[in-house]
Amino acid sequence: MTSKKIVIFMPSIEGYGVEKNLFIITNYLSKYFQKIFIITTSKKYKKRFENKVYLISPRSKFWDKGGRLKKYFICIFLLIKYLIINKNSLVFSFQANLYATYITKLFGSKIIIRLNSAPYGWSKNFLKKYIFKYSFLLVDKIIVNSLEFKKDIKKRFLINSTCIYNPLNKNEIISKSKIFSKKIYNRKNSLKIINVGRLVNQKNQIIILEAVKSLVQEHKIDIELVLIGEGNLKRYYVNFISNNNLNKIVKIMKFNKNPYNLIIQSDLFILSSKFEGLPNVLLEAATLGKFIISSNCPTGPKEILLNGRGGLLYDTNNTNDLKNKILFFINNRNKSQQKLFNAKKNLHKFDYKKNLKRYLEVINKFI
Repeated sequence: MTSKKIVIFMPSIEGYGVEKNLFIITNYLSKYFQKIFIITTSKKYKKRFENKVYLISPRSKFWDKGGRLKKYFICIFLLIKYLIINKNSLVFSFQANLYATYITKLFGSKIIIRLNSAPYGWSKNFLKKYIFKYSFLLVDKIIVNSLEFKKDIKKRFLINSTCIYNPLNKNEIISKSKIFSKKIYNRKNSLKIINVGRLVNQKNQIIILEAVKSLVQEHKIDIELVLIGEGNLKRYYVNFISNNNLNKIVKIMKFNKNPYNLIIQSDLFILSSKFEGLPNVLLEAATLGKFIISSNCPTGPKEILLNGRGGLLYDTNNTNDLKNKILFFINNRNKSQQKLFNAKKNLHKFDYKKNLKRYLEVINKFI
């Protein structure tokens, strides 16, 4: 066990996919380091970390409310304060990587960044692309979570990165799926569809709502859809459901720290994102034996679903294509079961211990 210090930069912990990896990776690293510090505004998640993980947070709860930009601001201040005292620390950034990189290099320390989603928007803007490319050149190591992501970064920025898959703890997922939960579907013979994700533009759940509307109203298919998540588009989706008479068919539930005992009740998991990194929810759904239909977005779904051999991929933003893929699942259950078998077999790549060990190996090179 080494006495070297690691500080993890994660200003806003919100409980979704990135955060799951944060908890898993941090707690694993705490076995090999005497102390690990996390700079964050989100003190409410303190119990999710092991005892040797220490939170550096503002005293006031004011900073943990509102948007990310405010949280970034105060955490940048905390990072500066930390690096003044601990100049030889290694910074491991999970969020706000641009800010963390410039601050860390200003103090002459080393930094590893973990990119969580594909450079979908900012790589198209010349100025933003230049700023990010320059910051990437300053970083000591860039970690991405899919091979497609690695290729994308190389193509867009001529930057090399290291791919480490998200560590998948299948035993924990299966165990939590068995914890009692009230039923979220009402009808025995309905097609039970679920989506888990923030209700924001990136996740694009409006596509699912539009496809379900068409299948129910035009094709007379009995469907129940559950969306699990929170975000700034919730009111918009609630209005869409109401205006299209879908209240008896669609329900929106708050995000649950254990979504597995809800996913297990479904027949079909749909991911509708415009872009991702490597979506944990697809790995979790496959672990629980749920057939998956996903947008063919950058990056991750194609890699998890074996380019369509482990599930169905639809053209991102194409409601009609999604609708047709749902119809395929309904009418071809045997073929769908074979695809699901392929997806579950592919989960070995995301082995929990193997991928966590790779994180430790990378970090040890910079300590």
